[in-house]
Amino acid sequence: MSTEQSEDGPGRVEPLRVALLGCGVVGTAVVRRLLSHADDYASRVGRPLQIVGIAVRTEGVDRSDVGVDVDLFTTDAASLVARADIVIELMGGIEPARTLILSALEHGAAVVTANKALMAEDGPTLHEAARRAGVDLFYEAAVAGAIPLVRPLVESLAGDKVHRITGIVNGTTNYVLDQMDRAGADFDEALKQAQALGYAEADPTADIESHDAAAKAAILASLAFHTRVSASQVHCEGITAVTREDVREARELDCVIKPLAICERIEDASGAVAVSARVYPAMVPRTHPLASVHDAFNAVFIEAAAAGELMFYGQGAGGDPTASAVLGDVIAAARHAVTGGRSPGESTYADLPVLPLDSVQTRYHISLDVADLPGVLAGIAAVFSEHGVSLESVRQRLVSGGEGEQRANLVVVTHRAPDAALSATVEALAADPAVHRLRSVIRVEGGL
Repeated sequence: MSTEQSEDGPGRVEPLRVALLGCGVVGTAVVRRLLSHADDYASRVGRPLQIVGIAVRTEGVDRSDVGVDVDLFTTDAASLVARADIVIELMGGIEPARTLILSALEHGAAVVTANKALMAEDGPTLHEAARRAGVDLFYEAAVAGAIPLVRPLVESLAGDKVHRITGIVNGTTNYVLDQMDRAGADFDEALKQAQALGYAEADPTADIESHDAAAKAAILASLAFHTRVSASQVHCEGITAVTREDVREARELDCVIKPLAICERIEDASGAVAVSARVYPAMVPRTHPLASVHDAFNAVFIEAAAAGELMFYGQGAGGDPTASAVLGDVIAAARHAVTGGRSPGESTYADLPVLPLDSVQTRYHISLDVADLPGVLAGIAAVFSEHGVSLESVRQRLVSGGEGEQRANLVVVTHRAPDAALSATVEALAADPAVHRLRSVIRVEGGL
């Protein structure tokens, strides 16, 4: 173990200099734990960790609650990263975070970031900069808050082959859909509750349109399949179109609607291998492990060749939970600084093609009202057949059509088929004169 001596005299171990970029909810939690657990961290690392500065965007804000000398706060982030051994980036966004991280790496500092958007958009550039500089780049907190996922995929499962990852990686959307299911709330009501509890921002677009989850799916797919997958390659659908009727339809099938991120390694009949990454709301059976993930919690279900099925569950956001993941990375980087060694870095040797959703096999649940006349059911079945989609189950019940007209409600669950074929089937049904209304169209995952 290295024991650099300070100019203050023999026996004094020189601390590792830690700089923070950003001091919001997570940054404040990180600072507090660095201070309150200083002795423990020094013992675990072999050298003390000293905060040498905290970069903020605005001067003059009262930050007395953070618990550090006000002189540590600076708006000169560029100078700060040049004099640190470890830089913790918690600003978010693409710029100036990217420029500051690259500068820190070039100056020889290890970087710990929670920036999912940046890692999903430009992770390769950051990995290459870290490789050239011979320093660490860690980002455990970028995927699921306190839940350890990056390190298990990079290290614990390095000797295995991951086939599929299915996860709830956004607490806001899970809370909204959970309230719609368990409390009978409509979408707007559940979203307002999420905002009141601090689970959703005043502008919740990144969450409810699933952009946040798509960035996380890109990171997970890249790690699991040793292939660069960007956020732009992740099919992304938000939860704003989910209705009470969808929730009711799911309940009748003993299912629940969950906001899923799905990363999948796909091998066709010829042996060609590709990957898929997609984010959308889907029905899952209530017997599936993800169905019991409530409120704003996250969970990720991994299926691997040798390890089998693995479940990771916990708090995916919040100051203290996310700080736990950040500080785990900080301790790892600090240990490397003291004893030598480096993080594994980026692995992209597989370089597999990323399939568009149209080519991926999925399943649909479709509920539609049709005229209750002879031959209608056969005609509907013919529409599915024309598009190469087979039916797993069909349920029919009579419903009132108004003015004494009798209609039938058909609930169809398909077998797996290319999503393009399923989508085309839905379009054809919507245009069919015998179809009065499409009540619900939603994908099904996890088996029924």
